[in-house]
Amino acid sequence: MSAPPILVPHASGTNRDGEAAQAIRLAGGDPRIVHVNELRDGRVRIADHAAMLLPGGFSYGDALGAGGRLALELRTWFADDLDVMVAAGKPVLGICNGFQVLVKAGLLPGPAHMPRRLTLTENERGRFECRWVTLRVEADVRSGWLATIGDSVIRCPVAHGEGRVVADEDTLARLVAGSLVAFRYQDAGASPGDDPSPARGVYPANPNGSADDIAGICDAAGTVVGLMPHPEDHVFTWQRPSGPEGASGLPLFDAFVRAAR
Repeated sequence: MSAPPILVPHASGTNRDGEAAQAIRLAGGDPRIVHVNELRDGRVRIADHAAMLLPGGFSYGDALGAGGRLALELRTWFADDLDVMVAAGKPVLGICNGFQVLVKAGLLPGPAHMPRRLTLTENERGRFECRWVTLRVEADVRSGWLATIGDSVIRCPVAHGEGRVVADEDTLARLVAGSLVAFRYQDAGASPGDDPSPARGVYPANPNGSADDIAGICDAAGTVVGLMPHPEDHVFTWQRPSGPEGASGLPLFDAFVRAAR
């Protein structure tokens, strides 16, 4: 079976597309890094890909807020193409800045035509956070492709200044009731072999103060998934400085690529 072609859009300021492509390739996919201008002028089509991964970085230098300008471009130029991709069940994954883009474009938690009642804003401590964290993939997550690794743990870094999930109580309740919470921050514990326990909003296990320790969400269809941490930065054993063995981010990309076939 040939490797599924996976679109990795690049905009000025994007800087994690190489790592994302590497993770996709290790998982058996065919990553294609494409500048957003190539999509806009029709040289490359979203429809010709089996999935899309929006990588991390600082697209357009965070003009109009983190992910704001790229989100505006997606809504302006590619709304129909993205609707078709999601309706077809092709997986869409956003990491860090890519998560911010999906939220601000209305694809998360969705639907795009509804008023946005969730955002990603400045970290609670008002500073850029770059540290390793522990994530729990929620066992009941609605996303079918992500559920294949549900109730597992990932150790990986965060690197963001605006990663705090903020929403009103009704929206948070809807996320939980609908199983739209995909990832939560966890306390890794003192010993590498210990099972993690909830972060309970405590820094640094929850590095940004996100409500209910939410590190990532999915849409109601389970097709679109976004998270703030960087699982693409832990796909080799030698990348892990500490923490539980086997808590690589690679299973996430394995699941993503399987869903794209």
